Amino acid sequence: MDSVSAAVPAASLRAVPQRFVFDEPLPLQSGARLARYELAVETYGTLNAARSNAVLICHALNASHHVAGRARNADGSDDVGWWDNMVGPGKPVDTNRFFVIGVNNPGSCFGSTGPASIDPSTGRPYGAAFPVVTVEDWVDAQARLADALGIERFAAVMGGSLGGMQALAWSTRYPERVAHCVAIASCAKLSAQNIAFNDVARQAIRTDPDFHGGDFYAHGVVPKNGLRVARMIGHITYLSDDDMAEKFGRTLKADDLAFGYEAEFEIESYLRYQGDKFSEYFDANSYLLITKALDYFDPAARHDGSLTRALADARASYLIVSFSTDWRFAPERSREVVKALLDNRHSVTYAEIDAPHGHDAFLLDDARYHRLVASYFDRVHASLGGAP
Repeated sequence: MDSVSAAVPAASLRAVPQRFVFDEPLPLQSGARLARYELAVETYGTLNAARSNAVLICHALNASHHVAGRARNADGSDDVGWWDNMVGPGKPVDTNRFFVIGVNNPGSCFGSTGPASIDPSTGRPYGAAFPVVTVEDWVDAQARLADALGIERFAAVMGGSLGGMQALAWSTRYPERVAHCVAIASCAKLSAQNIAFNDVARQAIRTDPDFHGGDFYAHGVVPKNGLRVARMIGHITYLSDDDMAEKFGRTLKADDLAFGYEAEFEIESYLRYQGDKFSEYFDANSYLLITKALDYFDPAARHDGSLTRALADARASYLIVSFSTDWRFAPERSREVVKALLDNRHSVTYAEIDAPHGHDAFLLDDARYHRLVASYFDRVHASLGGAP
């Protein structure tokens, strides 16, 4: 496998992707195995001599290893990391203190092995043959990456939404390797309503004539219509009603009603724009896989439905954060996690932030939220002795 390259100087945070190749197959929860595979990775800051200041950032559905800083696009433009407001010099997760790792999960479409990758057994893209992956499978792949980097224990594992699920899974699957677990706008299992939204989005993709059963690569097409609708459905659930009303209301693009079916309201135009943009860069098979991983995550299922028992062996300290208007990952779901942690007498800090932005609040610049995370990471840093 590739050796780790020198970290990018924290002051610049010019992101340089790295590639790690793993020859040993990865056993999956389904019983299948992922043969030789690659992980796309970015790191920021400097790993200290004790290798104790590493923070793993786990990405959500449509994000990647490009967590922070600027990466150069093929057209020469800069692509700013998806959590750049959270990670960097002097930011809540301060890269002057911590060695931060972003990794793209297997099955995604940003450089790690996924459905568009070549299946070594056939010489063709995996397509529909790519095995179903779970949150636990991703955590196992991340643990192998930590081994490759010589990191025995993370100072913290952190994520929002689906990334928060991964952080929770780390704390139970590898309890001795996680000092702090930070799960934001997340939950321990999806509600039936959430699963329903995911399935409607998947059906939009699977019924697109250009999907070709998942093997659309061979036909030289992309199921763009299905991807557009899937993204529009998802994006609606990421915003709150108040946020939509404030941003768009019932504002029309023109002065009068057209009495037709094109985008007349500003909210229609916005959603179609988001869908069009998404269909240009995201892989349809990856969308199916990742939403299924969301649906399957339920650590309590192996403990007769008891989340308290599922979290019993955890050793980490926890920061759990929810947002008042997040109806997709509602505060009630975070409180269920907090209760199970308290039942086990684990150390937990919980904050429910009154923010108007819905689920997307975890990505935005809310000063109270960022102060909370910064304060918590001050504690993490202090637990390391305060040394860089």
